[in-house]
Amino acid sequence: MTKILIVEDDVPFGTMLKTFLQKREYEVNHVFTAGEALKKIKNEDFSLILTDVRLPDSDGLQILKEVKIKNNKTQVIVMTSYAEISMAVQAMKDGAFDYVSKPFRPESILQTIKNALQHSKAKPVEESKRKQPKESSPKIHRDEFVKGVSDASKKLNDYIELVAPTNMSVLVMGESGTGKEQVAKSIHEQSKRKNAAFIAVDCGAIPRELASSEFFGHLKGSFTGAINDKTGHFEAANGGTLFLDEIGNLTYELQVQLLRALQERRIKPVGSNTEIQVDIRVITATNEDLAQAVKDGDFREDLYHRLNEFSIKVPSLKDRKEDLMLFADYFLDEANEELEKNVIGFTEDALEAFKNYNWPGNLRELKNMVKRAVLLTQTDLIPMKVLPHEISMAPVGNTETEYGLFKNKNEEQLILEALEKSGGNKSKAARLLNIDRKTLYNKLKQYGIKL
Repeated sequence: MTKILIVEDDVPFGTMLKTFLQKREYEVNHVFTAGEALKKIKNEDFSLILTDVRLPDSDGLQILKEVKIKNNKTQVIVMTSYAEISMAVQAMKDGAFDYVSKPFRPESILQTIKNALQHSKAKPVEESKRKQPKESSPKIHRDEFVKGVSDASKKLNDYIELVAPTNMSVLVMGESGTGKEQVAKSIHEQSKRKNAAFIAVDCGAIPRELASSEFFGHLKGSFTGAINDKTGHFEAANGGTLFLDEIGNLTYELQVQLLRALQERRIKPVGSNTEIQVDIRVITATNEDLAQAVKDGDFREDLYHRLNEFSIKVPSLKDRKEDLMLFADYFLDEANEELEKNVIGFTEDALEAFKNYNWPGNLRELKNMVKRAVLLTQTDLIPMKVLPHEISMAPVGNTETEYGLFKNKNEEQLILEALEKSGGNKSKAARLLNIDRKTLYNKLKQYGIKL
């Protein structure tokens, strides 16, 4: 059995990580200090060591050095916060296989662990020290759903896990660029239909005159230009999941056809007299207010209720700031693979600019920015100078990006919104508002807000 040593002074986190790995049939030891770790390493052999860079009596770099002296084939992954990025870079230079930034979910490190163990088997002893980050970077799965650690992300993940095993139609709502399709894919991957097709359709990109053919298919010769039989999206998704993005763009006529297909679970290709029975699950997404579109007469109410058996709101990036660097790291790995580069991370001033910026384009903007920065970067770390002007010039401590405190005439309303988002937790509300608790308490007293 593969032996892993966890060196982590955060007892709950270390225990959670140990339990997670034990369930995956690894033999795991957990110690809390560098001294304990060095004793273990002296007396036992480990295939992999997971160590925090900051420990009560020393640091992970000392453990790394001792490990490489005793057995160069033992792989080391360091765990670090973003304030310790320089130590992570030094660890890479000293022979660490990789580093991961805390906080993270255990699932996110599992592939890195597997890669490290595989790397150890594949390389002879004298070559086991990694020369370039690219050699051991985990393979990126393009459709991977990155789970966040913020309260908003946890709520989103809970909803996905709740509805995924059912056959309910799901309406995914959220601003443009928040990752609604990834949410839909995650629902599909956790459903009983995961081994069948997932067909994604952008309703806004389908020409009106070809919409029926695109959805339901057609027979050869059924109209001018129909030179072959065509399988429509409904039939292609048979047994699986049909994802309809930007559902609000459907014409009224197509809404009628779609409603009938969902009710009857039968479709008729253009030019055919024979109906085809289909078994599909429908997930839809929109960045519009469909309920208002129903009131305005632009969207059929019966179709709305058919599609909205369960709804999920995907939070914007500004409401999940704790997840920002988790996504940035994911996009960094993705860009490295696509562009064949070896950028390790971000400089501290670049990280600070990330945190100050409001990200109005959400995950799509973040992904594009990271890819561009990787392309322009000529060093190990992405510097401030390659970031777009609007990010590099974002005001330090920019509270207006979140709530506009405290120079806003709607100050009381902003405080109430923060309290609602935090479930009445004053500490969380203060963090959302980027103020200390004492200031919040004074404001609550000033406005007579009681919880």
